[in-house]
Amino acid sequence: EVQLQASGGGLVQEGGSLRLSCAASGGTFDEYSIGWFRQAPGKEREGVSCIGVTEGGSQYVDSVKGRFTVSRDNAKKTVYLQMNNLKPADTGVYFCASVLFPRCHIGRSWYDYWGQGTLVTVSS
Repeated sequence: EVQLQASGGGLVQEGGSLRLSCAASGGTFDEYSIGWFRQAPGKEREGVSCIGVTEGGSQYVDSVKGRFTVSRDNAKKTVYLQMNNLKPADTGVYFCASVLFPRCHIGRSWYDYWGQGTLVTVSS
């Protein structure tokens, strides 16, 4: 079983950038696919991006394509979400989740283990 901790959130102005990290412990990290999700106040948790065991197997929700980039460093047991040109609609608590499967998917039900979230606030 892998444990996850998301970090890197904060307050940023519209158009700014943040890089989120999802650090893992336990398990065989390079066998896990990782998903990024966010939850805005009063809204359902939605999938943002995910990455499979190889970086070529990544997905993005349409609203972040061209602005967000997901990557992984297996040696550091960390997945990153680089977020550029942030918009107020990107505000929310960001979570990472893992599944012991080579391919990822941005649906919540795909994942077994969830980490604590990190808050991203984008001001206009």
